[in-house]
Amino acid sequence: METKAGAFHFEMRVSYADCTLGNHVYYSRYLDFLEVTRGEFHREIGFPLLELQNDNTLFPVIECALKYIKPARYDDVIMIELWVSKLSQVRVEFEYAISRQEALLIKARTEHVCTSTTEKPKRIPEQLAVKLKQYFRKPLAPPKPPFGD
Repeated sequence: METKAGAFHFEMRVSYADCTLGNHVYYSRYLDFLEVTRGEFHREIGFPLLELQNDNTLFPVIECALKYIKPARYDDVIMIELWVSKLSQVRVEFEYAISRQEALLIKARTEHVCTSTTEKPKRIPEQLAVKLKQYFRKPLAPPKPPFGD
């Protein structure tokens, strides 16, 4: 794990269980990789997700998008870069770049809303918002409308 240039970086090795018989990462497993990276990011900035949950604060995903460029394969060491691309009083959007030895494999985005444990929207805790702003970068590309709208 490291932090540089306005982004959080997390390195991991692809396991055999992540792959298909064709030896590429099964497409939905990338969402698990993003989840692990967000968890490590929150730990790194001093707001572990479990502590937030215990403080009645959740960040459910309300939208996600992945652009598959090249496959990751069993035993690859991949780098997942995470940054904040949008931040409001109740929402945060993360963007990600997954790469292997400088080759971009995946571009991804997840949007989250801050809620209580009863799913009522609420403001992002102020101290957390301050930390998130430190990782703000402009989006990679303008977002595409969902479902061709």
